[in-house]
Amino acid sequence: MGDDREGTMQEALLSSRRPFCLPVLFGFICFAILPLSAQSPQDPSPLPPPAAATVDYQADIEPLLRVRCYLCHGEGQQINGLRLDRKTDALRGGYSGPVMLPGKSGESRLIQLVAGADSKVVMPPVGERLTAGEVGLLRAWIDQGIAWPDAADTAAAETEASKSRHWSFQPVARPRLPRVGNPQWVRNPIDRFVLANLDAEGVKPSPATGKATLVRRLSLDLTGLPPAPEEVERFLLDNRPDAYEKLVDRLLDSRHYGEKWAKHWLDQARYADSDGYEKDLSRPHAWRFRHWVINALNHDMPFDRFTLEQIAGDLLEDGSVESRVATGFHRNTLKNREGGINLEQTRFEETIDRTNTVATVWLGLSVECAQCHDHKYDPISQRDYYRLYAFFNSVDEVDIDAPLAGEWGPYFRKRPGYLAERSKMLAEHDVPELQKPWEAKLLEAAKQPGVWTDWDLSYDILPLVLDHGHRILHKPPQERTGREQYGLTRFFIRNYHRVIPEDRYEELGFKELDGKLDELDKEFPDVSRAMTVRRREQPRPTHVHLRGQWDRTGSRVAPDTPGFLPPLRAEAQATRVDLARWLVSRGNPLTARVTVNRIWQEYFGRGLVLTSEDFGTRGERPAHPQLLDWLAVEFMEQGWSLKKLHKRIVTSSTYRQSSHVRPDLQQRDPDNELLARQTRVRLPAELIRDSALAVSGLLYPKIGGRSVRPPMPQGVADLSYANSVKWNESEGRGKYRRGLYVHFQRTVPYPFLMNFDAPETRVTQCRRERSNTPLQALNLLNDPVFFEAARALAARILIESSGSSFDDRLEYAYRLCLSRLPGSTERQGLRAYYDQRKAELAGNQDRLASLFPVGIDGVDKREAAVWVGLSRVLLNTDEFITRE
Repeated sequence: MGDDREGTMQEALLSSRRPFCLPVLFGFICFAILPLSAQSPQDPSPLPPPAAATVDYQADIEPLLRVRCYLCHGEGQQINGLRLDRKTDALRGGYSGPVMLPGKSGESRLIQLVAGADSKVVMPPVGERLTAGEVGLLRAWIDQGIAWPDAADTAAAETEASKSRHWSFQPVARPRLPRVGNPQWVRNPIDRFVLANLDAEGVKPSPATGKATLVRRLSLDLTGLPPAPEEVERFLLDNRPDAYEKLVDRLLDSRHYGEKWAKHWLDQARYADSDGYEKDLSRPHAWRFRHWVINALNHDMPFDRFTLEQIAGDLLEDGSVESRVATGFHRNTLKNREGGINLEQTRFEETIDRTNTVATVWLGLSVECAQCHDHKYDPISQRDYYRLYAFFNSVDEVDIDAPLAGEWGPYFRKRPGYLAERSKMLAEHDVPELQKPWEAKLLEAAKQPGVWTDWDLSYDILPLVLDHGHRILHKPPQERTGREQYGLTRFFIRNYHRVIPEDRYEELGFKELDGKLDELDKEFPDVSRAMTVRRREQPRPTHVHLRGQWDRTGSRVAPDTPGFLPPLRAEAQATRVDLARWLVSRGNPLTARVTVNRIWQEYFGRGLVLTSEDFGTRGERPAHPQLLDWLAVEFMEQGWSLKKLHKRIVTSSTYRQSSHVRPDLQQRDPDNELLARQTRVRLPAELIRDSALAVSGLLYPKIGGRSVRPPMPQGVADLSYANSVKWNESEGRGKYRRGLYVHFQRTVPYPFLMNFDAPETRVTQCRRERSNTPLQALNLLNDPVFFEAARALAARILIESSGSSFDDRLEYAYRLCLSRLPGSTERQGLRAYYDQRKAELAGNQDRLASLFPVGIDGVDKREAAVWVGLSRVLLNTDEFITRE
């Protein structure tokens, strides 16, 4: 029982994840499901006798359990619900009841298993077996009444208590404003907290940045777009005391504000335009949730209402269609449509994702561990986990009509003609008459699950192709909605060949009919639709899932919140409405802290808590705890207004500091935890693309709406499974929309975005990583969008510049791209490049045509081509893709 044996056992148990250990899993299952009365030994050999001496728990038993049992049945995990390091839990036993009966060691399941009395199941499942002497000690301990001093349980209890005393689980209270040595530097309370820390460290804040840098910083932070030269000049010339505040208000009122900050939320909501997994089918209605987020942020919807509508918008008495659209948050989970899947397993996995996402987004906790066992580091039990899971277990998915303004009129005007034409086309091909017996055969096949028929394949793939396909099929035709009936009809047309001879299918002309219906549908002005959820009419019972497995259930649980946090108060069985209100209640210590921290990290490159996705015991402690709590209280007391929070941060002196790295702090504070300066950060992927389109004049500024597909590098879409992704490039100005609207195909995402660290969207993403790779430089130089932007930027410089000299044009180019004028060294270097490039292009008509195929009145083609090169240089500078 020494250290060597403990290490050997741990290594053996940890290796049990490998396939050869399936018997181990069988052993665990047997331990959990066999009742005591049915677990009599298979081997008639006698058990080792109990030890004769009096047994001491701390000297004899606890070391034995710690070495042999705690790895699977201790604090870190409790396989099958059995925990042996705490008295109360050990006496209670696992999911199937007690494993130790005081005074009856011979009948105790624990003894039978560790002694090998059952030849099929032995504990521990791997590693060295217990000796006869060790079994005798356990027997004697049980026969002597399982003496377990309360003091021995104190350490385990203290560990649990210390978890609950973790800083982020304590109530949020408004701290007193500290005194500072230089009150003149303070513009708002944020500065007091920062300056007090700097005073304590003997560090002075950095000077304020220049006005040109400040307006560019603010515009990128609030709208995600670089400022126009006119906006910069307007601010530089405005010397009124409130000039900066007015600039902040203008940018917060911009419709582009909602676009910029929506992307941060969509990262957390794991938004994508396709299902993921093998099939990765597109989601034509996913964009409607994104549209809702943009509008909600632009209208400064209070964050508590923002929360309520996304979690439970379908249950609100004062809700609307838009409230239901908000529940699309839950529909962003991956959807597996592969053949042969178990639909209940898939639903379980989707519900697990919803549970994990809500916990991380609003509570800042990683609860995934508790799916299988009590959380090893945070005070979240497996039972707590499935209580939270229960809120989402009775959710059904449903797509609804969610029209935008002006869509109903054309829809109702053209609908009668559309329906008449559609009915005529279906009747000409005998669809109604053929579909009825086909449906009857499918229903008949469903009643014979053990018998293979020609109809089984069609029945099995129906719900994979048509959402809720089985439910629709089992509905009487007169009770189906028009959309449900038409969806089933289209499935019939496309799959009838599976049950009839191919020549008969060709004779019916169903392939041609399917194409004609596609064309008809394209011409009909249908209303926008949204992916939403609704409460199931008959709630599903929720159980703890043993070891987190979808098909192994334990005790039943009701919807509730984690026990270590303030209780949820509900008059009846709690609903998602109760959960949402609890999340944004004044007593919840996490939501406000988590939210303001994630806002802060976008302004300073890192949160006050670095691990913005993990406020648990394994996460980082806050660098400025009092500031964090002050911001959290202020956020709640200001009506959960996000715009007020943004304004408070950007009007502080802390935010307005220069970002120049200071030699005196380079070693002492390399990560800028003290906030003695601002932080230079590379722009997110979407904003890099947006900036290039904006300065070139190509950006199509339409707000909201459907996703677009800009030019994709050749061959990328072919990497999808079975070439299933068809990347139909958007036409017209649509391909120049902001990166927020780029169609995100999970299996083959737009390469430019991924090269600049856009998240994969499989799970929630609370902070983006920032890498620096050679591939990024190649993207900026050769990506089709950037090359096109360079051409357009060159044309803009040549057309809009106030003068025709090199210096006039260069100054305008700098004002467009970098919001400043070039320095003398930059002028000299770019002038040398200009002259060299002009000489290289002399007489090279083919090269000129490729660089600038369209002429500009009054501008030499070689001059235009040279400015394309200069534009590419500017778009490739570090400064262009960086927020200073």
